[in-house]
Amino acid sequence: MSKAFTRENDNAGDVDDDGASLPPLPAGSRNYITPQGYARLRAELLDLMDNERPKVVEAVHWAARNGDRSENGDYIYGKKRLREIDRRIRFLTKRLEIAEVTDPAVHHGSDQVFFGATVTYADESGLERTVTIMGIDEADSAQGQVSWISPVARALLKAREGDVARLVTPAGAQEIEVLKVIYPAAASAG
Repeated sequence: MSKAFTRENDNAGDVDDDGASLPPLPAGSRNYITPQGYARLRAELLDLMDNERPKVVEAVHWAARNGDRSENGDYIYGKKRLREIDRRIRFLTKRLEIAEVTDPAVHHGSDQVFFGATVTYADESGLERTVTIMGIDEADSAQGQVSWISPVARALLKAREGDVARLVTPAGAQEIEVLKVIYPAAASAG
C-alpha cells in the first residue's frame, strides 16, 4: 500500500486524547479540585512549558538540520513528542482555567461527607472500604481516591456517620453504611 493512503498515526485513539485517562466534566458542573491537586497540575503545566517543550524543540531543530526528514527518526519522534506535549499543555490550561479550588480542611471535625472527605463505609456484606473524594483531574483509584462524580461519591455526599446510603452499580443497587468521615486539618499559617 502506498504511503499516501496511510495515516501518519495509525492509532486513531491517540489523535486527540487530551483526557483519555480522565472522564469529561458533566455538562454545567464545576471542576472541583483540592489546593494540592491544583498545585500539582500547575507544576506539571509549568514544567512542560519551561523545561520539556524547549528541550524537545531543540532536539527537533537539531534533527531537522541533519537532512532528509522522511527517514530521520529523531525528527519524526521529536515532532510526535512535541504534539503530545502541546496537547497536554492545552488540556491542562483548559482544566486549570475552569478549576474551582476547594479546600476540604474547612470541614475538619465534621461528620458529614463533602468534597475532600476520607470516608470509611461498609457494604451489605460487611466489607469495609475507605475512599477519599477528590476532583476528577486528581483522583487516583490506586490510592483509594474517587472522583466526586463517581457513583460511590455521589451516594456518600451529604451523608453523615451512621447514615445508610443507596449505591447504584451495574450489578444493582446496594446499601452502604457510612462508618467514619475524616478531613485534613487546616495548614498552619506559619
